[in-house]
Amino acid sequence: MVAAPKLVVMLVVLALLAVVAWPGSASAQSAAPRFVTIRDAETEHLVRRLVHPLLRTAGVDPGLVRTTLIQDRAINAFVSTGNRLFVHTGLIQQSGGALELVGVLAHETGHIAGGHLARLPEEMRNAMLRSIGAMLLGGAAAAASGQAGALAAGMLGGQASAMGEFFAFTRAQEQAADQAGVNYLDRLGWSARGLERLLERLLDQELLAASRQDPYFRTHPLSRDRLEFIREHLARSRFAQAPFPAELEAAFAMVRAKLDGFIDSPLLTMRRYPESDTGAPARYARAIAQFRSGRIAPAVAMVEALIAEQPSNPWLHELKGQILFEGHRVPDSLAPYATAARLAPEEGLIRLSHARVLIELGQPAQLRQALAELEAAMRTERESAFLWRQVAVAHGRLGEMPMADLALAEEAMLLGDPLAARTLAARAEGALPPGPLRLRASDLRNAAQPENLPPRRR
Repeated sequence: MVAAPKLVVMLVVLALLAVVAWPGSASAQSAAPRFVTIRDAETEHLVRRLVHPLLRTAGVDPGLVRTTLIQDRAINAFVSTGNRLFVHTGLIQQSGGALELVGVLAHETGHIAGGHLARLPEEMRNAMLRSIGAMLLGGAAAAASGQAGALAAGMLGGQASAMGEFFAFTRAQEQAADQAGVNYLDRLGWSARGLERLLERLLDQELLAASRQDPYFRTHPLSRDRLEFIREHLARSRFAQAPFPAELEAAFAMVRAKLDGFIDSPLLTMRRYPESDTGAPARYARAIAQFRSGRIAPAVAMVEALIAEQPSNPWLHELKGQILFEGHRVPDSLAPYATAARLAPEEGLIRLSHARVLIELGQPAQLRQALAELEAAMRTERESAFLWRQVAVAHGRLGEMPMADLALAEEAMLLGDPLAARTLAARAEGALPPGPLRLRASDLRNAAQPENLPPRRR
């Protein structure tokens, strides 16, 4: 009897695992390199304004979906388990307009509403079992014939068949997400024209090497059939030529310019947005390029000119505050940050930045105001380790060390340092008076005990 070559079996199983590790799956996320995420109140606000109506139209509570921005020039967006939506900055930077971005968001909403990610692990398991079954049959045939070549051919053929069925499943999901997405767009009176334009651009990458293709092309199976479906929908949709809301289009243009200014080099930004372009987005990008080049005074002057035209725009006041703060003009940064917080009170990131300035100024009344701002920011930023560090600093400067220890324990838990969390929480628990804060310290101490920690990933 000819023994089955175990190395070949192992390689085939590993190959199968690599192929079926789809971007939304846990295995893909654990194997993939870590993403570089960014936080920006204006960009996140725009994405919410676009995706929340889609989610509500799909019958999904927007509060259950968490959106994360990934700093990456490539065009991509995807959803993962836990209703998490990931958007590459490159999707915004390279979109020709808001309609292209909203078309992708509608498609991803279709995945969320359809529960596609919930079904993926089962399909992956089925593909694995089909492939293993084919390998076993191939091994039996090879053993009977005594030919190792027959084993390899049988295993690879079985794997190809299993993968063919798995990819048929993923293609069906993409088509279902397209169908749902265009329906959501129609219900909102928004055109699917942007999705058509994006698919046209991506399909032009078919002949490119895989390393040069945008991740969206590789992670969302594309086909001429999908593009034809979108075109057929547009041919019968009464919203095919509907203009996108001007306010959202303008907000998109400002966000795209902002991302270009902060992510690309100042030289590239100045070339992309020349002085001859006097539109607000171009001046926004140039102001950021000046700031990043260390030219604080010209950058402030350019932002102030934009504020004169848009006095109720909180993002302009926020940018002015950031330029002044990082330009070592901390006292001057307080007023613009305070204005931004007043104009956008629900934006936790702005409230956090305002608190940071108040803490730097350091007067007792300002430290109390900073703690109030941080309390407001917790509505959206409770999982921010930086927020808890600022809480600890404010309490520490006020001489309230048990409260500072409690905040540092919260920070340590978020940073994955259970030993520090346990020590700090125990110290806070021993010093705080009876009440909710002491109970919170006790909860943190217990949560940081080794037996209560989640198992470590290998």
